[in-house]
Amino acid sequence: MGQNEKMLAGVLELFRHNPQRQFRVDQIERMLRRDHLGNFTELVKALAYLEQEKMIITDGQGQYQLAQENTVVEGEFRANDKGLGFVKLDDEEADDVFVASDYTHFAIQGDRVKVKITAGGNPWNGKGPEGQVIEVLEHSVDSLVGEYHPLSDLQVKLSHFIGYVVPSNKKLAKYRVYVGDNGLIPQMGDMVKVTLKDYPSEDMPEAMVGAVIKVIGNKNDPGVDIMSIVAAHDVITDWPKEAMEQANQIPDHVTEAEKQGRIDITDQPAVTIDGDDSKDFDDAVVLWRLPNGNYHLGVHIADVAHYVTEGSPLDKEAFERGNSTYLVDRVIPMLPFRLSNGICSLNEGVERLVLSCDMEITPDGDRVSYDIHPSLMRSHGRLTYNKVNQALAANDPSEISDLEEKYQKLQPMLKDMAKLHEALYQKRHARGAIDFEEPEAKIIVDAKGKPTDIVLHERGTAEKMIESFMLIANETVAEAYFKKHVPFLYRVHETPDGETMAHFFEFCSALGLNIHADPNNVVPKNLQEVVTKTEDTPEAAVIQIMMLRSMRQAHYSDQPLGHFGLAATYYTHFTSPIRRYSDLMVHRMIHQYADAGMGEKVTSHFANQLEAVAEQTSTQERRSIDTEREVNDLKMTEYMADRVGETFDAVVSSVTSFGMFIQLPNTVEGLVHISNLTDDFYSFDEKTLTLTGRTTHKQYKIGMPIKVTMINANVEQHQLDFEIYDPNAPKKAHTDRGQGRNRRPGRGNNNRRGHGQNRSRNGYRGKRGRNRH
Repeated sequence: MGQNEKMLAGVLELFRHNPQRQFRVDQIERMLRRDHLGNFTELVKALAYLEQEKMIITDGQGQYQLAQENTVVEGEFRANDKGLGFVKLDDEEADDVFVASDYTHFAIQGDRVKVKITAGGNPWNGKGPEGQVIEVLEHSVDSLVGEYHPLSDLQVKLSHFIGYVVPSNKKLAKYRVYVGDNGLIPQMGDMVKVTLKDYPSEDMPEAMVGAVIKVIGNKNDPGVDIMSIVAAHDVITDWPKEAMEQANQIPDHVTEAEKQGRIDITDQPAVTIDGDDSKDFDDAVVLWRLPNGNYHLGVHIADVAHYVTEGSPLDKEAFERGNSTYLVDRVIPMLPFRLSNGICSLNEGVERLVLSCDMEITPDGDRVSYDIHPSLMRSHGRLTYNKVNQALAANDPSEISDLEEKYQKLQPMLKDMAKLHEALYQKRHARGAIDFEEPEAKIIVDAKGKPTDIVLHERGTAEKMIESFMLIANETVAEAYFKKHVPFLYRVHETPDGETMAHFFEFCSALGLNIHADPNNVVPKNLQEVVTKTEDTPEAAVIQIMMLRSMRQAHYSDQPLGHFGLAATYYTHFTSPIRRYSDLMVHRMIHQYADAGMGEKVTSHFANQLEAVAEQTSTQERRSIDTEREVNDLKMTEYMADRVGETFDAVVSSVTSFGMFIQLPNTVEGLVHISNLTDDFYSFDEKTLTLTGRTTHKQYKIGMPIKVTMINANVEQHQLDFEIYDPNAPKKAHTDRGQGRNRRPGRGNNNRRGHGQNRSRNGYRGKRGRNRH
């Protein structure tokens, strides 16, 4: 064939190992020169041959890329309401493969599939690859939640099924799941959970077969809507008998034997500071001035590990749950209420076992020493954020005379706490911690679960102060055990990906912001400067949203990878063992290292567990956040459902090819679909995330304030539709509680909320909203 075969193989290898990358001829020559594969003429011949054989593609301007045609790849199938789908490949950088409805091979949402690429993507015109699913490797959905419909007697006789379930998940809503009498027997209109046995096939393209494993309740009963979401996300609500027996055997008071070997700090004026509606108090704080002018800060955390011993039924159950889930009207706790609201809760006036982190900190916020040890404490006050903020704002005693005596007595300590917080905040800021302030929304519901109000809550000094103290305690504990060279569990937030940062910097420069930073070696300070530069400008909101989306998610790890958002070298979660298994694990290690030493036996014992604990706690955290978010979306949609036809001020929160998401001042989000932008033909620019009118040149971009009218509320799909407000348009109203039309991908477009802050939207005051990092 007149080809240098060594050269051909070498060139093809280069493309195969970089399937997404475009190469120029000079780049290829440079790489191949290293391997002495041949001269420039032979390279050009090899490229021409590979292009002719359709193994590579070119833009005709000297750039080449691997042709993907006929290659078989694996990925996750993502269903679309219209029956077609996309396959997200394992390669993070790869484009999704489009699959037409005739070629899905009956794959359903989330299935792991093998897909054959029939038309490769074209990087030069932005078209993605197309393919056909040739095999379903694994079904990711093994159970689902939906509404039960009984079949008629005749249908039962003919089919051997007693009824079918219509899935709540809109990606699966077109399927009927037929159920027999081999499971529970529900009533018409019941919300149920089914386990799946048979999946769609040639014989039954839009049907599945399963058995009812849980009846949640009639769809119209109070609370069933929320518990259906909880069941769909596989959040555990029932307690195993053994775990409850163990919980019931734990004494409800501290015994004399348990006080041995602990430092007695019952005389210290330690207090808990939480939201008005908090019931479980796992952290207390105390502060005083030392003779040398420094502060003594004590952070005392409920000693849950003392009661939940390793390998016990309660421990196994807490590990499975991973954390508590805070919903608008209830908490699904990690530990039974007898513990979380009783012996493990630092209730006012009673003795409790704690793990203490005592720190000496200078007035400038430098921690000069610390001691981590078990203690016996008694809370000198159950304080609330609201009242602490009032006490901090008061300048003379008469201004807080209406507050309870404990606030008046503790005011000097609280004032000192605020001073120390300010110093700690400045210290964090100086090293580059990225501090976003956004209002948190709390959804108020009545006894029947109907939303009656959405209240915005700005965090005051008290909330920020407690956050500062929890952060310094978490950092101190992480650093202490890193320096002991023992296995430990860390809370980590990795440096953002270079390519994602490059896109973000590009986006900033499109807004006229010049950023002098290397996207491949970005440091927190670079991003903090962007926030500072844009403060109080119209661009602030859009920059914040885009920056958050460019960040990675925080998670747990047995490696100290640092926390980018906090600009912290060492960070862990130590302060909430009632509601997070990660913190319970950290406490358990602190106890064991103190009691049994740090020899090979103890260290290898923990080293073998930590990877699994990090993975489980990270997974369960995502599960809880997704559940909380979906419940909030439901309740916010329900709250807005009676307001169809009304006009609102809004801000564009996300722009996509099919329209834009908008956010109202009360944090409710909805969609202005492109079909409702009727004044012009709008085209989407992915680089600047804008929609621009062809004739009017009118432009919509993130952060832009607009006026909108709500035209549709679909409560079942948690979806609100809006159009741009037209003062001359006649009023129209339509509330659709059935199937939704517009796809609404999560919250906005690819929105990773929070720089590892993972904050919940209803900000269950004082708990999930407290320690967001």
